[in-house]
Amino acid sequence: MTRENPQNGPEQGGRERPRGRWWPWILLGVGAGVVVLAADAVVGEDALRLVYLVLLLVFVGAGVWWAFMRGNLSRSLRHAGVWVVIGAVLVIGYSFRDQVKTVSDRVIADHVPGYGFDADDNQVSFRLSPDGHFHVTADVDGVEVLFLVDTGASDVVLTEDDARRLGFDPARLTYSQVFSTANGLVRGAPVRLDRVSIGPVSVTNVRASVNEASMDRSLLGMSFLSRIGGYQVRGEVLTLMAR
Repeated sequence: MTRENPQNGPEQGGRERPRGRWWPWILLGVGAGVVVLAADAVVGEDALRLVYLVLLLVFVGAGVWWAFMRGNLSRSLRHAGVWVVIGAVLVIGYSFRDQVKTVSDRVIADHVPGYGFDADDNQVSFRLSPDGHFHVTADVDGVEVLFLVDTGASDVVLTEDDARRLGFDPARLTYSQVFSTANGLVRGAPVRLDRVSIGPVSVTNVRASVNEASMDRSLLGMSFLSRIGGYQVRGEVLTLMAR
């Protein structure tokens, strides 16, 4: 049924939708494309910052326009306020991204053994684990290995499982070394590791051995620790420093 609206003309079962509602979206898209292309002339962090701000403008602007197109004035203003708050949170989060990453790394380090935090070009830190030991995750010849830090071990000592993951066959090794441990004398097979890296701390041609006896965890010993820039323990935090 068609009825006449004395002010707006005929209506078909409801209010007439505004026309031309897509052109602002098109303008936003074209403008964003132009600015992103212009970012080619900018290098480094400035380019990333420009792209971020453009995308933020498109995101917030599109949300505000969508709110105005779908509701009355008061509801549209409320929606616009929500989008403005979202945009402000994004801007603040971007400005404090380094601090946010630092906090998140510290939180993860408290719950994940071997996870490093406060890393920069010269050092990386690790939190004391609930078992009372420091654990570190290292990149050994491209393989991730979780170590227990042991300053009493003369070498890096690998479990048989970690040795296999690194390409060694424990059954074919020669166990010619004898080590004195708290559990008595044990034998080890000497091997060499091309590179051991823990964040910015890296050592090449590392002396190591594969333990013949069963171990729960590989040990990060002095053949690595004595060749880095230094290490220190303050409270419940171990810090390794690059040379």
